[in-house]
Amino acid sequence: MPKYRGHGSHHRERGVLTLERLRVEASEGMIDTVVLAFTDMQGRLQGKRLSAEFFLDEVADHYTEGCNYLLAVDVEMNTVDGYAMSSWDRGYGDFVLVPDLSMMRRLPWHEGTALVIADLTWLDGSPVVASPRQILRAQQQRLAERGWTAMVGTELEFVVYTDSYEQAAAKDYRDLVPANRYNVDYSILGTSRIEPLLRRIRNDMAGAGLYVESAKGECNLGQHEIAFRYADALTTCDNHSIYKTGAKEIAAQDGCSITFMAKPNVREGNSCHIHLSLRGQDGEPVLAGDGPHGLSELGEHFLAGQLAAMREFTLCYAPNVNSYKRYVPGSFAPTSVRWGPDNRTCALRLVGHGPSLRVENRVPGGDVNPYLAIAAMIAAGLHGIDHELPLEPAVEGNAYLDTAARVPHTLRDALELWQKSDLARHAFGAEVVEHYANYAAVELAAYDAAVTDWELRRCFERL
Repeated sequence: MPKYRGHGSHHRERGVLTLERLRVEASEGMIDTVVLAFTDMQGRLQGKRLSAEFFLDEVADHYTEGCNYLLAVDVEMNTVDGYAMSSWDRGYGDFVLVPDLSMMRRLPWHEGTALVIADLTWLDGSPVVASPRQILRAQQQRLAERGWTAMVGTELEFVVYTDSYEQAAAKDYRDLVPANRYNVDYSILGTSRIEPLLRRIRNDMAGAGLYVESAKGECNLGQHEIAFRYADALTTCDNHSIYKTGAKEIAAQDGCSITFMAKPNVREGNSCHIHLSLRGQDGEPVLAGDGPHGLSELGEHFLAGQLAAMREFTLCYAPNVNSYKRYVPGSFAPTSVRWGPDNRTCALRLVGHGPSLRVENRVPGGDVNPYLAIAAMIAAGLHGIDHELPLEPAVEGNAYLDTAARVPHTLRDALELWQKSDLARHAFGAEVVEHYANYAAVELAAYDAAVTDWELRRCFERL
């Protein structure tokens, strides 16, 4: 898990580029390509590969355009109805990719390549409010008005297969060969079996400016986790998106495949636990104090807000049909909307002591869009603080036995809660609520229309 020590986080200079350094390396032929990318609704990097010369001459101080359908498609890039910002009736025009020059870094797994993260605006300069990065920025601004900063770490699990992505597709994703044939949770021997791949991912991510902490095996066959040091919320989300894309690209180059889907099979799913704390202007902890369990009064309200908003905000933590397959009792994925100190059976786990005290949200899976999830956590916490919500007693023991407040069972349940949530509309605005409600509705319509393997096996002969 991300280690929280003292105030703030270390900034990793290795791999990070300034504009002047990019100019030097481009002039010397060390960098010839710049990837300008943003994170879409599904949490994927989308954008353009530009020549370094063109980026420096025309884009760095200005922008480039992209079709606004990129925030109005399903996971297979099909244009779909129901989005107010982008449609056939509106002509599928452009929005603008504005480079964030503070987020430039090398991509060591692509020769001569740098990456720049972009913010999305309309041609008049106004933000594209449904863009995940802009949604998070809006919640960060709410914190900044109080003199606070969110510090965040994500723990992202994945399963490695020896099949390439092309081989996996040709097999219809059946009978894939996991990189490990037994549970390698914390196993040094088990992780050594694929250490060349894990080492390359770790080292290349460090070369892209991410601060790598560790790698460990997990419970599912071929399942692993690489952890990175925490940072401010926006940096963590940018790093998360870069890591997720980069790990897949590196795996593909090595002739194997990685999946971050929440529940790839009947065994343990891929989680993405999110650790969050707040810091004041001088780096002092906001959530930690001398109250019960080491919480401050603000910390109690913040945690109470997480609980109060959890069900209404689950769509931000579990955005896909498959996400809900994780929530199985006894699987280390939560089913009960409860909290407890160092209790892995709860949806919210209180971790650390003093300056390292933080909330771990165990609801998100590996398919989560981190910008949306962390924005939801901030909004929920501020709701608790603003309304001085009392914190319910901590769960001691097995929270799986508690059925009074459950994580929504399905995407359909989560969508209904999201659409009816006054809190969501207050925190994010109606445009964002309707935009991501339509995302869920599109996924549900596609799922409802599919004929599954389960149906064929169950019905083909016997019914």
